[in-house]
Amino acid sequence: MDQLSPHHVPVYETPQQQRTLWEQCADHGQPVVAVRDAQRGYIVRYDLQHLDRELSRGALDVLRQRARDWQPYPTASATNAAADPLSEAEGLGGEAGPVSGSIHTPSEDAARDLASRLSAVVFDRSRWQ
Repeated sequence: MDQLSPHHVPVYETPQQQRTLWEQCADHGQPVVAVRDAQRGYIVRYDLQHLDRELSRGALDVLRQRARDWQPYPTASATNAAADPLSEAEGLGGEAGPVSGSIHTPSEDAARDLASRLSAVVFDRSRWQ
């Protein structure tokens, strides 16, 4: 699988739904890319822990840049759209680590779109270590 289309990104709400999704991905040897329907918005989640893998430093940089390009930090300047004066986490709208990440979005459609964009990096096995 190269990339999820937005309408194929799974959405889950309960811990049981999450467990089921993670188990299915583990059974198929695939990383998880999904959207969590949370109380205050939607969270794009990715995870490679169940595969005992992580994204390379270069892949992580690409993933973070895609997240920033999709949702740039509100105080970034025109010359430095990736500027984040407070923290990496706040600039991305969540955490984006080599093994897993959670990035907040305002709507299900926005979350599906971002998850689709990030899935191209997460599913690329040449970017794992």
